[in-house]
Amino acid sequence: MKPRAKAARPRPRAERARAGPVAASSEKLHKVLARAGLGSRREIEGWISQGRVSVDGRPAALGDRVQGRERVRVDGRVVRVPEGQAEVRVLLYHKPVGEVCTRRDPEGRPSVFARLPRCPGSRWVAAGRLDLNTSGLLLFTNDGELAQRLMHPSREVPREYAARVRSELTAETRSRLLRGVELEDGLARFDSIEDAGGGASNRWYKVVLREGRNREVRRLWESQGVTVSRLVRVRFGPIALPRGLRPGRFEHLDSDECAALLRAAGMARPPLRRKANRARMSRGRRGD
Repeated sequence: MKPRAKAARPRPRAERARAGPVAASSEKLHKVLARAGLGSRREIEGWISQGRVSVDGRPAALGDRVQGRERVRVDGRVVRVPEGQAEVRVLLYHKPVGEVCTRRDPEGRPSVFARLPRCPGSRWVAAGRLDLNTSGLLLFTNDGELAQRLMHPSREVPREYAARVRSELTAETRSRLLRGVELEDGLARFDSIEDAGGGASNRWYKVVLREGRNREVRRLWESQGVTVSRLVRVRFGPIALPRGLRPGRFEHLDSDECAALLRAAGMARPPLRRKANRARMSRGRRGD
């Protein structure tokens, strides 16, 4: 009779943890880079297809997974890939008229990015834009996926604007704007139109729509022969422009506000920021 083999001695817990499957803690490269604020997922997938991204010295391929310990380069420059879940940061900025929403402007006009504080280990990504002559609420985040989802038409995140127009709105015009107007890039409409005061020649209205097409609010008014003399974005999803925040200044959102944005974007991942008292946050020291 053969002697019975001894039962294998169980490994210590720490050793078992180290020997866990590698794939369980890895994540697709384009998702990690998007979350790090380098761009949208679609943008980064394009970079990978074009051979602009490498991992540990070899060209990256679509579907590659990383754990955060690899050396990743984009266009030859090393980028920091966060190991594990990155901290979600969101910045609220009150854009003044006359600033552009691009990082560099060939005409030399001031950029909204010049006013923002540093974003440690990443960069700020804008969740949408405002045109040169529109002021108000802009949101920036270090999470490219969050920015992309907030902008995507499928999420139908509401944007609210205060518009000053040079005529009083008739019942017929109001009805058309709520029903829908055919613009050059498709049907557009306001979800709601609310009177907000003003005189006989300059009336204020608050309007809500669920898209972010180029100059869509102005084009809707102009389609009815109505001239917009001033336009301010006052709300994006669950986040409203604070009354006391002056143009050119910013403040950080606290964890509850970040969580509300993540829910609006359909992202279950909670923010890691601890709740902060907004009154104690730095309010635009570089934006004065």
